[in-house]
Amino acid sequence: MGTERISPMASKVFAMLLLLLLHNPIQASPIKTIVVLVMENRSFDHMLGWMKKLNPKINGVDGSEWNALSVTDPNSKRFYFDNKSHYVDPDPGHSFQAIREQIFGSADTSAHPAPMIGFAQEAYSMDNTTNMSRSVMNGFPPNKVPVYQALVSEFAVFDRWFASVPSSTQPNRLFVHSGTSGGATSNIGSLLAKGYPQRTIFEDLDAAGISFGIYYQNLPTTLFYRNLRKLKYVGKFHEYGLSFKKDAKAGKLPGYVVVEQRYFDLKGSPANDDHPSHDVYQGQVFVKEVYETLRASPQWNQTLFVITYDEHGGFYDHVPTPVRGVP
Repeated sequence: MGTERISPMASKVFAMLLLLLLHNPIQASPIKTIVVLVMENRSFDHMLGWMKKLNPKINGVDGSEWNALSVTDPNSKRFYFDNKSHYVDPDPGHSFQAIREQIFGSADTSAHPAPMIGFAQEAYSMDNTTNMSRSVMNGFPPNKVPVYQALVSEFAVFDRWFASVPSSTQPNRLFVHSGTSGGATSNIGSLLAKGYPQRTIFEDLDAAGISFGIYYQNLPTTLFYRNLRKLKYVGKFHEYGLSFKKDAKAGKLPGYVVVEQRYFDLKGSPANDDHPSHDVYQGQVFVKEVYETLRASPQWNQTLFVITYDEHGGFYDHVPTPVRGVP
């Protein structure tokens, strides 16, 4: 189970690793199918930090971590990281500017290692009731995210993950399958509609003769890659509800699978991507469904299932993000 805190260039390295796993003429790999699920806008500590209670080797939290409401006031109220997270609304800040303040506490980015001291302060700038400051300084206890609790107990957890771009959703989603955001540092609708032109892992897979498929629920964000709009790739897109379970049961999932969530509420079908203010309960139900579908597939023993998040969504993380020697 992949979680958060991979180095900034990891998307490209990860893509190359996937290609090697699927297409290595020198040494056969037992992995024939890779399934990637990218959830939305939650930090490692927020979702999995308290899993340290289950496994002390996980670089999680113990409640001693804190942020001050004002980083310049030594007498400022402290918010210690707690395990009382619940439904979060409104959405915490996660723009480039907000993240800079969350990491460094100001516009001065010279500190090394990154102090990770401005989460409560930045949240307070958006909501002076301190409710948002409390929200970003809280995580879920294991029993409140029971699907992750079960997966963490049985499978691998990557606890050194960092979003590729200190910014919002789409720049980081662009990074996942192409190793670059194409220069994007925010969600700009006109550019997303036009599509980003960079080469992706999908073209590399196609060139290597490896099949891929995208199983979407409402909007396939992979279409923000302009090249995937080519007519030859139309057959690579499948409606999740109609095709995913059927293909998995028949053992016909392609070599590289991207599963996309519902990114917004539909009548009778709430969003299940974990993006605030969406309920993480729906995300847990969705992850469980994908996992159990794969587990029941005849392809299971040759499948690698990777769960990750696009970015932290404004929630606290205690591990310093790299600030030196990164692009």
